[in-house]
Amino acid sequence: MVKYLTETLDFTFAALADPTRRAILERLSFGDSSVTELAAPFDVSLPAISKQLRVLERAGLLTQEKHGRVRRCRLEAQPMKEAVEWIAQYQKFWEDKLESLANFLENISPEDSTPQDQDSTENGSEGRKP
Repeated sequence: MVKYLTETLDFTFAALADPTRRAILERLSFGDSSVTELAAPFDVSLPAISKQLRVLERAGLLTQEKHGRVRRCRLEAQPMKEAVEWIAQYQKFWEDKLESLANFLENISPEDSTPQDQDSTENGSEGRKP
C-alpha cells in the first residue's frame, strides 16, 4: 500500500511539474475536450501534446476515449486529491511550528534582544561590561 501510494504521488507530482500539463488540466476542469481543442492554445505540434497527455494519463489525471476519429479527454481528479491529502499531513506540523515561533516572538521583551545583554550573557557576567 505504501509503495503504491509513493508511486502514485511520484507520477502525480511529476505530471504537475510541467506548466503545459497544468494548463491542460486547468482546461479539462471546465469539461471534456478533444485533443485538438487542448492543443490549440499551445505553439507545439499535436504529437508533442499527445506526449503530454500520455504523461497525464500515466499519472491517472486524465482518461482518453476515442469517438470515431476524435479522441476526447476527461479530467480524473482523484490523484490530485490524494496529493492534497498527503500535503495536508504536514499542515499541522507547520501550524505548530509557526505557532511556537509566534509565541516565542510575543514573549520576547525588548531588553532580551539588546546586543549588550547578549554580550554580557556570553561573557558570563550579569550586566557588567568585560
